[in-house]
Amino acid sequence: MRRVLFFMMVTVDGYFEGAGQEIGWHNVDEEFNEFAIAQLNEVDTLLFGRVTYEMMASYWPAPDAITNDPVVAEKMNNMPKIVFSRTLSDATWENTRLVKQHFAAEVTKLKQRPGKDLIIFGSSDLAVTFIEHGLLDEVRIMVNPVALGHGKSLFKGIDDRLRLKLLRSRTFLSGNVLLCYEPVKK
Repeated sequence: MRRVLFFMMVTVDGYFEGAGQEIGWHNVDEEFNEFAIAQLNEVDTLLFGRVTYEMMASYWPAPDAITNDPVVAEKMNNMPKIVFSRTLSDATWENTRLVKQHFAAEVTKLKQRPGKDLIIFGSSDLAVTFIEHGLLDEVRIMVNPVALGHGKSLFKGIDDRLRLKLLRSRTFLSGNVLLCYEPVKK
């Protein structure tokens, strides 16, 4: 069965973005890019909430992204994508399908189909929805060595305590630390 992975970059004080969706603190270098490509090679479908979808759809097809990061841009642009949104009226980024309702049922069907794993990039609200329905199989948190002091907290909106079991970790030369967890089933 396919798994649903969730990847998010956060600060040491637990924020995934600063004021005004600011992410200029992301600590990205060649080692990170190699990790990003390896992670994309593990999956065959990208999952997004509306806000992250709109941000990604405006960035990856753009000439700057294609020129500056051609391997990741090719994968992001060509891989099948699903955006889960009740408010979005159209999904025009190449290979994107819009799901407006029955999110849990849709993901349950996707997990049962053959193929590689699925991954949520960003989209914390979507990840919380998936957690509430027991659909998330692995949480990957890349902690960047920076504190913002304010911003949007990872997993904001979880109703119950989320227990995680550490699967593995990796330290990057940049000071980033990747923590991979499995949600502990209740």
